[in-house]
Amino acid sequence: MEAIAAFPQGLEAEGAKELLSLGATSVRIQKRSVAFKADMALFYRLHLRARLPFRLLREVARFRVNGPNGLYQAIQRAFDWELWLHPSMTFRVDVSGSSSGLTHSHFTALQVKNAVIDLQRHSTGNRSTIDLQNPDLCVHLHLHADVGVLSLDGSAGSLHKRGYRSAVGIAPMKENLASGLIRISGWDGNCPLVDPLCGSGTFLTEAVSSARFLAPGLGRSFLFEGWADFDLQLWNKELQCARNSQLPFKELPVIIGCESNFEIANQAKINIRAAGFANDIKIQMSHFRELKMPSQAGIILCNPPYGKRLNAHDDLNNLYHDLGSFLKQNASGWQLWLLSGNPLLTRSLRLKASQRIPVSNGGIDCRWLKYQIN
Repeated sequence: MEAIAAFPQGLEAEGAKELLSLGATSVRIQKRSVAFKADMALFYRLHLRARLPFRLLREVARFRVNGPNGLYQAIQRAFDWELWLHPSMTFRVDVSGSSSGLTHSHFTALQVKNAVIDLQRHSTGNRSTIDLQNPDLCVHLHLHADVGVLSLDGSAGSLHKRGYRSAVGIAPMKENLASGLIRISGWDGNCPLVDPLCGSGTFLTEAVSSARFLAPGLGRSFLFEGWADFDLQLWNKELQCARNSQLPFKELPVIIGCESNFEIANQAKINIRAAGFANDIKIQMSHFRELKMPSQAGIILCNPPYGKRLNAHDDLNNLYHDLGSFLKQNASGWQLWLLSGNPLLTRSLRLKASQRIPVSNGGIDCRWLKYQIN
C-alpha cells in the first residue's frame, strides 16, 4: 500500500533513513513528509518503533476533485464506508492542501463529513458522530490541484507524544524533533552527552531511549486496532519483535543536564523518572558555569532560548556569550550541536559553525548548528 509519514520540517531526509531502516520501500522525500510503500507488518512496526514521524497515513483512495459537489460524490464512491465505519463509531476528518473551490480546510472537512453521514443515513437510517479528540476512525484528505488522496490515520494523536512528559518547560521541544536532531548529531550512546541548558530534559530522555532502541509506541493504543482488516496475529508478532529489539540494560556513558531554574529542573527529573531513566541521567540544578565536564570528550546538545516565542530578555546576549566562553575553557575536543532560532544571539557565542541544517521548531525557522570546540 501507499503510505505517508509526516515529519518536522527539516527532518525529512533523516525520517526517510529511519523508514528505510525499518523496511520501507519506494521512499520519496516531500516537504514535511515522506511517501513510501508498506505492507501491514511495516505499518504496525513503524507505529511501534519509528521515533521521528508525527503521523503515519495509509492511503485508501485517490480520485479527481472538481469543486465541492464533485468532492462530495467522490468521497461516497471512494471507500467502503459501510464496512469501515459503522454508525455506532465516531470519526474525525483532517484536511491538508487545497483545490479549486476548496481552499478552506474547515469547509472541505465539512463536505467530507456530510458525504459520509448522508451515505450512512441513506443506507441505515443512522449516522456516526464526530469526535475530534478520540475518534474510532480518523480520515485524512489531502488536496493538490485536482487530485484528492484519502487516507486513514493510524493514530488519533500525534506520535511525538511518548507518554513520559507530563511536565514541560516554558517552550518545550517536541520529542520527535529532539530525536531527529540527536540522530543528525551522530550521538549513539558511546560517548558522554551533556545539555548545559536542559529545560525539561527532552534531549537527554530521547537520547537514552534511542541509544537503547526502546520502542516509543509500546504501551499505547492505535486506531488501526479497530480497522476492518486489523490482523491481530501480525500485530502481536510486531509487538514481540519491538520488545526483543530493545536493549534496556545497555550500559551508557555519562549523561548530564544542567538547569538553573528550580521548577524546570524538577520538571526534568519528573519526566526522566517517568521514562525510567533516573539512574542514567543526572540533572544538576545550577548555572552551567558550575558544571564539571566529564573527562572524556563527547557531544553537547543545546536548545537555548531564542528571544522570540518567550519574552526577550536583555541578558540573552550575555547568556550566549557566557556559554561560548565556558565551552572554550572547559570543553576542548567536544562537539557542540546547538539549535538556533536567532542568528543575532548565536553570534555572541564567538564560535564558528562548521554545519548549518535548516529545521523548524514549532513554526520558528531554526538552524541546527555544529561547532567543534578547540
